[in-house]
Amino acid sequence: MASLFANLTGPKKRQKTAGRERNSAHDGFLRHAGYRWLKIFVLICLVSIASYFWIDVQPRHNGGSWYGYTLGTIGALLILWLTMLGLRKRAMTAGSWSLKAWTSAHVYLGLSLIVIGTLHTGFQLGWNIHTLAYALMMIVIISGMFGIYLYATQPQKLSSNREEMTETQMIEALRSFDRQLHDAAQPLEPEHAALVQGSLEQDPFSGGFFKRITGKYPGCKTRYAIAELRRARTYAPRTDDNPTEKVEQLLERKEDTMWRLRKHLQIKAMLQVWLYIHVPMTFALIAALSAHIVSVFFYW
Repeated sequence: MASLFANLTGPKKRQKTAGRERNSAHDGFLRHAGYRWLKIFVLICLVSIASYFWIDVQPRHNGGSWYGYTLGTIGALLILWLTMLGLRKRAMTAGSWSLKAWTSAHVYLGLSLIVIGTLHTGFQLGWNIHTLAYALMMIVIISGMFGIYLYATQPQKLSSNREEMTETQMIEALRSFDRQLHDAAQPLEPEHAALVQGSLEQDPFSGGFFKRITGKYPGCKTRYAIAELRRARTYAPRTDDNPTEKVEQLLERKEDTMWRLRKHLQIKAMLQVWLYIHVPMTFALIAALSAHIVSVFFYW
């Protein structure tokens, strides 16, 4: 009887355990380990703010006081550690310091720098290298927050846009439409065949990064060919077997696939564009931070 009960309950327990493991595996890095690093972030902020008001620094709080040096040292070490995420991404491991855990810590400890860095300045800012380092730090943090927003919203859009087709499959579909259009356009009049030829010859993704990120492709010859063929067919006598109608339908299907692929590439570009600010500004921050530290210890 006991073995029968174990056999009945065992699979259910295994299913629940597997379900929990799947849920854990699909938790975003922001929610990792029950928001562990969010809690640490809140604790760091509360301790920093409480100590700022509790510790009396004369004549007032500033980066040159012992308290300011302490916060500055913590902030500088945090910045250096945060830059290690790029190297950490090369190693895929599990456990307490998995890539997901590291990324979660990167996000929340990076946000804590807003409080640590601001309290380190003692709210004394001016036109100098010290303020430059602070400003660069804020730019890096804000660009990182924008990146988090993109990673929280864009992947779902990317998945919805594909409709069970991968990027490679969409490209192959475009090639297939081009082959069909080449054959279907043979019976057309020369001026109409030229419209189709323009669609076949134009690179549908030319224009560089700006067009890709905006998703705007003015001068699309496929769209132009559809409009011209539709206008010509409106004034042409109706026949049972009109090759123009078949070509127009193929062009519409090609345009739809092209739009979907362009949207796919736009979303992928959005997931990368923030890095063009975040990464260079991080290097600029390290340079300004180094100059800030050198100027403090050697010239003050």
